[in-house]
Amino acid sequence: MVAYYEIRVAGMLPSEVLEDFELLSAAPALVGTVLHGPLPDQAALAAFLARLENFGANVIEIRRFRERRGQSGGRSDARARWGG
Repeated sequence: MVAYYEIRVAGMLPSEVLEDFELLSAAPALVGTVLHGPLPDQAALAAFLARLENFGANVIEIRRFRERRGQSGGRSDARARWGG
């Protein structure tokens, strides 16, 4: 099952944060950045959170929205990368 996540972080993120997570998108918010997209499992979520920590990002909120069986759910046409 693939879960769809929304992760809010303070401030803007460099484009390198999303390099290994192609299906995640980023959009500016009033006080930070909202990342959203599918992650295949808890290990992928943990790896992405570790990457955010390595870049010094301050995670404000993580939401898990829905699960899909056998679908990637990504929308690369909506992807925006901020910073760098």
